Amino acid sequence: MIGSPSYIKNLLNTIKNRRRLAILNIISNEVLSLSELQQKLKKCGYQHSQQTILNEYITPLIGVGLVKENRNKYHATTFGSRVNELIEPFKDIEDVLPPHSECYEEITLSILLNEPKTYEALEEVVPIKNIPRVLNRLKKAGLIEVPPEKDYIFYFRTRRDSNKVEFSPTERKVYQNIPEKGISARKLAERTNISLRRTYKYLKRLKKKKLVFTRKKPKSYALTLEGIRIAILLQNIRELLIEALAAGALLTKDESVLKLLMSDTPHPRRRKKKKKELPSLPIIRIISPK
Repeated sequence: MIGSPSYIKNLLNTIKNRRRLAILNIISNEVLSLSELQQKLKKCGYQHSQQTILNEYITPLIGVGLVKENRNKYHATTFGSRVNELIEPFKDIEDVLPPHSECYEEITLSILLNEPKTYEALEEVVPIKNIPRVLNRLKKAGLIEVPPEKDYIFYFRTRRDSNKVEFSPTERKVYQNIPEKGISARKLAERTNISLRRTYKYLKRLKKKKLVFTRKKPKSYALTLEGIRIAILLQNIRELLIEALAAGALLTKDESVLKLLMSDTPHPRRRKKKKKELPSLPIIRIISPK
């Protein structure tokens, strides 16, 4: 089940539901019949018929392997209990991530976990037509930060020998405060304690003397603190899936999965092969933070 290409998407869409999470939490601790579960849910403020509980909430949980039925009683699987532990602090996740989606929001959060990314970088993993909607949703949910400017103009020093150029005192001050990695005019004005208007004036002079050049740096998107929390949750879920996949392969002796999971094991008298990726878990592609 976990090895299916669509599994992670199905799993995430299943758990982005407050009532399903409540049910999973309840039956992680005890085995209950449908009527018993209905009474427990009433105490949590959820009034539903047994048919609705079964069709809308329990069946999807069973479908992704989080819950199991035995003699008309329901309990969380070991995997379900582990997922419950991870998701328990995120009961309101359906308020920040869309419950029925292709999980492009989750993909975006995952790739931003390492470092901010530009729009162009996001195009490599998210369909272009979906990016504006995805970014807008994440921004409204307070999960990403978007700079107000479309692009930053950064100023850099050229390689020209500054010792062969005459400076005015202010020109020298501006020039010497330009770091190797470049700087925006606004940051430079703050650093030199010169007004922004005058900073532009002296930058223009330095540019004429071929001591400074400009380059556009496209804006990048970064996670907020809450965005980081959600992205780490997604990473933990992925790691749990890999662990479950490995355990399942050992139990069933699935040679193809075992070979992929053990792809880093050295083999004598063989050329070193390219490192293989783990079996298909394409919906969330997470690299652990450095």
